[in-house]
Amino acid sequence: MNKNTIDELFKNLEGTFDTEMPNLGHDNRFLAKLQQRDTIVESPPKKTNYWKPFLAVAASIVICLSVFTVFEQQEPELMDLASISPELSQTQSFFTMAIEQELVTLEAQRSPETEDMIQKAMKALKVLEDDYQALKIDLTESGNDKRVIYAMISNFQNRIDVLKNVIEHIEEVKNFKNNQNENTTTI
Repeated sequence: MNKNTIDELFKNLEGTFDTEMPNLGHDNRFLAKLQQRDTIVESPPKKTNYWKPFLAVAASIVICLSVFTVFEQQEPELMDLASISPELSQTQSFFTMAIEQELVTLEAQRSPETEDMIQKAMKALKVLEDDYQALKIDLTESGNDKRVIYAMISNFQNRIDVLKNVIEHIEEVKNFKNNQNENTTTI
C-alpha cells in the first residue's frame, strides 16, 4: 500500500477507535474467565498406541534388508584363473606357492642393510597385486578373454621376477661385503 492510502485509511477511521481505559479489575475478570473456560473444556483422553514404535522398527529392518539384498545381487563374484579351468587353477596354485616361497626367502634375508631394498620390493608387489585385482574385474566383465588371462599370468611372473631380482641383489651386496671384509683382514 502507498503511504497516501494508509493515511487516508486512518483519517477515515478517526474517532471509531476504542480509547477508553478498562474498568478497575479488568485483568482479574479476564483471567478468571480464561480459567473457567479451561476447566469446562476437557479434552478426551489420548489413546496410546504401543504398536506404532514396533511397526516403525520392523519397517526399518525390512528396508535395510532389501537394500543389502539389492547391493549383494548387483556385485558379481570376481573371477580369477582358478575359476576358468582346472589347468589354470593349477597354474595359479603354482605361481602362488612360488611367490610365497620367494617371500619366505626374502624375509630370511631381512637385516638393517637390506631393509630399504625389501621395502621397495614390497611396494612393487603391492602395485602388482593392485593390478591383479583390476585384471580380475576385467576378466569378470570380459568373460574369459584370453588377453586378460595372459596378463594375469604375466602379472604372476612379474611378481616372481621382482622377488628373485631383489634376492639376487641382496646376495650380491652380501658377497661384496664379505669380499671387502676378507680383503681388509688379509692386508
